[in-house]
Amino acid sequence: MSAMARETVVDSRQEILRTAARLFQQRGYDATSMNDVAAALKLSKGGLYHHFQSKDEILFEIMNHAMEITEERVLAPVRGIADPEQRLRALIRLHIEVVLSPVDREITVMLHENHPLPPVLRKRINIRKKEYIHFVENLIAEVQRARQAKGAVSPRAAAFALLGMINWIYQWYKPEGELQTHNLVPQFTALVFAGILA
Repeated sequence: MSAMARETVVDSRQEILRTAARLFQQRGYDATSMNDVAAALKLSKGGLYHHFQSKDEILFEIMNHAMEITEERVLAPVRGIADPEQRLRALIRLHIEVVLSPVDREITVMLHENHPLPPVLRKRINIRKKEYIHFVENLIAEVQRARQAKGAVSPRAAAFALLGMINWIYQWYKPEGELQTHNLVPQFTALVFAGILA
C-alpha cells in the first residue's frame, strides 16, 4: 500500500470515529446504528464495514483514542512537573480542558458509554482507566504528605471525587453559559485544595 493510500485509510478511520462519536453523544450508543453512521458519512454500509467490523469495534476505538488523548494532553505534561501540588493543579486544569474540548467528543462518549462494550474490550479500556485513577490517587497522597494533612480524605476517595466532578462537566456545560474554562479551572482547583485537601 502506498504512503498516500495508507494516509487516506487513516484519515477515513479518524473521520468515521469522529462522526460516530458525535452520533453516539447526540443519540446514545444503543439508538445509533451502523446505517446511521454510514449515512452521516455518505458511505455505503459496505464501505463502513471495510474499516470497522462492528459498532462495538468503533466504540472501543473511540474510547481507546480518548485514553490516548488523556495520556498525551494530561499525563505527559503533568509528569514533567517536580512539585506535587503544582502537578495536581496542572492535572485539574488540563483534564478540564480535555473534557471541554469541542473537537474531542470521544472523551464524552468514553465517559458514559462504557457499559455496551463486550467484556473483553471493556476490560482493556478499564485497565487504562484504572491506571489513570491510580496516578491521580498517588499524586493526591503525595500532596497530602507534602502538606502534612492529617485526618484528610483518603487519596482514593479524593481521586474518585475529583475525577467524578470533572468528568461530569459535559452533562451540564453550555458553551454560551456563565461557567467557562477560564473560571471553572480556579473554582474546581479551590474545591479540591480548600475542600478535599483542606
